[in-house]
Amino acid sequence: MTTEIKVPVLPESVADATVATWHVQVGDKVTQDQVLVDIETDKVVLEVPAPTDGVVTAISEAEGATVLGEQVIAILGAADASVEAPAAVPTEAPAAASGKVIDIVVPVLPESVADATVATWHVAEGDTVTADQNLVDIETDKVVLEVVAQDNGVIGKILHAEGDTVLGQQKIGELAAGATAATTATAAPIEEAVSSDDLASPSVRRLMTEKGLTAADVVGTGKGGRISKEDVEAAANKPKAAPAPAAPAPVADLGERSQKRVPMTRLRKTIATRLLEAKNSTAMLTTFNEVNMKPIMDLRKQYKDLFEKTHDTRLGFMSFYVKAVTEALKRYPAVNASIDGDDIVYHNFFDISIAVSTPRGLVTPVLRDADQLSMAGIENGIRDLAIKGRDGKLALADMTGGNFTITNGGVFGSLLSTPILNLPQAGILGMHKIQERPMAVDGKVEILPMMYLALSYDHRLIDGKESVGFLVTIKELLEDPTRLLLDV
Repeated sequence: MTTEIKVPVLPESVADATVATWHVQVGDKVTQDQVLVDIETDKVVLEVPAPTDGVVTAISEAEGATVLGEQVIAILGAADASVEAPAAVPTEAPAAASGKVIDIVVPVLPESVADATVATWHVAEGDTVTADQNLVDIETDKVVLEVVAQDNGVIGKILHAEGDTVLGQQKIGELAAGATAATTATAAPIEEAVSSDDLASPSVRRLMTEKGLTAADVVGTGKGGRISKEDVEAAANKPKAAPAPAAPAPVADLGERSQKRVPMTRLRKTIATRLLEAKNSTAMLTTFNEVNMKPIMDLRKQYKDLFEKTHDTRLGFMSFYVKAVTEALKRYPAVNASIDGDDIVYHNFFDISIAVSTPRGLVTPVLRDADQLSMAGIENGIRDLAIKGRDGKLALADMTGGNFTITNGGVFGSLLSTPILNLPQAGILGMHKIQERPMAVDGKVEILPMMYLALSYDHRLIDGKESVGFLVTIKELLEDPTRLLLDV
């Protein structure tokens, strides 16, 4: 009986691939799940394992050949029973003791997300886990996805370390279902006897070959001693740093002058890219005004206890800001529009993006249909989004869309700033610190709680008259909050 060895199914956006490295030759005996060949695409390297024990009888595509998805590249024949029997005792015993092996795979990624990054492994090889326990966090440029255990068992191999780029539904580890740490203890010596190349992905092993290094020459800094490309580069550059033996002495004397280099998270890289794109692709301009917050502060002081008792949520300033912005957007449709190629898209709904600071960075989840929400509904909605952001639970649906953004740097003490547009939106309103200042009122000097407003807008779509009128409308509504209730 023969078995065809095929190229894996390639991702939708990948047309073809290249045979990178054959780990076997014709005539070699192989065991089930042994890696036969690495297939390289323009994004990832895919490992092709043996589906069963056998002997490699033919290799039809050599290293460097261009291949298509599901193309046959080798033939695996049946193994000699007398040869296979001795090897089956030590290698298959742990698997039999531990039950079936379940693949740990990356979840299906959203349609607009091409790939993801292994952010954090919460377990290590050999750890005992329970069903539904979170094993690993997969980070995209928008959300963090949790991968949970499908059954009780023990973690087997971890194929992709933290920081590796992976695709949707790609295998990143194995779980021995029903096993315990005791049943897999005998497998540990066998794993230790495996080639140290298992500590590196195929692309990293290829880089080590190009640099003339072996795994013994490189110190792996990843989890479980995994070797990354940065580790290989550091080992390759090590001789260049050797001629400076005196360097450690001054570093020891000036301990606080140390440095720490960490890679940017996908979210941080996405934020940087989008902000730079907004600066370079729009005619962005900022106009300013100031608002007397005393009327809102007095109203809030008078009703905050009754409001909280009635609606089970506190009365903050953001509900006033959102109400004022929504009303101003109704009066100035151009600010509630966006540019799509050579077209202007006017939106007849009011989804407001709220800038939220999270441990992973600044995100802008969307408060849907803000014009239909009450003050309590707005406060509850913003609170829910903030909690999700803090806990890393924001879903892709929470982040997409949005016609206009509100960012409140005042909570951090900012007195004045120029916010950057959140593409493809045409406007963003920056709120700031409320600070008492002497103001002229009816010919007299009064100390009032004042706040600066900053409206950044795309001048390609919004004229100066509209931007100023929009900002003045917000100022007037905030200085006389009764108008928000009377819709005047």
